[in-house]
Amino acid sequence: MGGHSDVELVGAIDQGTTSTRFLIFNPHGEVVAAHQIEFKQYYPQPGWHEHDPEELITSVETCIDGAVKHFESHGHSKKQIKAVGITNQRETTVVWDRTTGKPLYNAIVWTDTRSQELVRRLRQRLGSGELTKRCGLPLSTYPSVSKLLWLLENVHGVKDAYDRGVLAFGTVDTWLVFRLNGGLDRNVYVSDASNASRTMFMNIETLRYDDELIDWFRIDRTKVLLPEIVRSADPEAYGSLAGTALKGWPIMGVLGDQSAALVGQKGFSPGLAKNTYGTGCFLLCNVGPKPVISSHGLMTTVAFDFGEGKTMYALEGSIAVAGSSVKFLVDNLGFIESSSDLSALAETVEDNGGCTFVTAFSGLFAPYWVDDARGTIFGITAYTQRGHIARATLEATCFQTKAILDAMEKDSGHGLTELAVDGGMCNSDLIMQTQSDFIGIPVNRPAMRETTAFGAAIAAGLASGLWQSFEDLKETNTKGRTIFKPQISPEEASKRFATWEKAVRMSAGWLN
Repeated sequence: MGGHSDVELVGAIDQGTTSTRFLIFNPHGEVVAAHQIEFKQYYPQPGWHEHDPEELITSVETCIDGAVKHFESHGHSKKQIKAVGITNQRETTVVWDRTTGKPLYNAIVWTDTRSQELVRRLRQRLGSGELTKRCGLPLSTYPSVSKLLWLLENVHGVKDAYDRGVLAFGTVDTWLVFRLNGGLDRNVYVSDASNASRTMFMNIETLRYDDELIDWFRIDRTKVLLPEIVRSADPEAYGSLAGTALKGWPIMGVLGDQSAALVGQKGFSPGLAKNTYGTGCFLLCNVGPKPVISSHGLMTTVAFDFGEGKTMYALEGSIAVAGSSVKFLVDNLGFIESSSDLSALAETVEDNGGCTFVTAFSGLFAPYWVDDARGTIFGITAYTQRGHIARATLEATCFQTKAILDAMEKDSGHGLTELAVDGGMCNSDLIMQTQSDFIGIPVNRPAMRETTAFGAAIAAGLASGLWQSFEDLKETNTKGRTIFKPQISPEEASKRFATWEKAVRMSAGWLN
């Protein structure tokens, strides 16, 4: 908790899938104060996942007030805070009435798969194969467009607002900025390119809405309001807080959570990559100022738009099951008391004892995209113990990360020199060592792991002048890093990976 009353600081709102937090950072990238709360998850039917849009707002306001109170009780002054940045869960879709400012339905979360049937129909429509080249994303239940189309087809109030031309659509960043500015009073209605690139409405080259894409989805732009796309760091575009302890403070930066983590890990130049080990895994690699469209099953997304000459693209690979496989061993199989015990159990054995666990609980994501795979454990013998299965579970995430890195190398034409990591599973030394062994390059773990929030702080800090350039950030969050280096031979690594690939092939087609 460093900092004197004259040090300039920056605040970051981190609105995630299961919790919201507000953090205050000093110029060295250290957390000076923080407040976090979890909020309610709604699962009205299998495969459905919703949030209450009002609760997203109150959770943010509560966290701002909580962190500021803690901050001031330690003798700091809120005048030190220059600006606030926002990072948010991406793809999650909010719809509201532009005349009343009231939500018309719960937010449909990025993980939600209710639009499966609708997506199947869209895939059969002429031209569906051309979409990815324009927007960077494959057609699936994941981007916002399928969620919006489902609402228009199935919710009367949403269809009615659309027919009357009063429907407003936004991802979570847009909804937060609109409401934190006081809603209809100021009507600030914007999104940044890292979020807009997750809707399927934005042209990945121009960073503008693409009329041909919108037409293809048969959406009438005169009937639905889309937020204006602005830079990720901007001193004016995002307005200011209309309430909370920071009333009047400017919002100066917005980044979708995975982009924010790449920025927070200082992945500013091409070839730098980060992997976030959360419920799932998100691996992003900066590919430079021009988008690279993947031919190996990855998504193309905007890393950040910090203005002229400072806009970068990323290739992104997602793994559906990472931390949730550990939770599975705890909750469903009762192997261990809590997720943090997994490493200890895995360390009771030397290796996986011949076991390979393909954790395809809901099919496999990038780079495989095998919908009909299911979780399968191969190689069980009378010798197999719980420790072997624990080890095979954590290896599954590390193998999938390797598969994504291989795809990135093929798509971008250059190999990585190291992988920056964050997220819950990276607390385990064993998992990080295993990861380095499998990918054959060093794994770099920072001591301060709130890299997603720090990315939002960097966006706001660049816009407010707390930092003048990327160069100024060189020394931030460097203390106490751990570097894991490969400890097995490349031959051994590729032998193990070949076994994994064989298991993936054998787990496919189980559903048919």
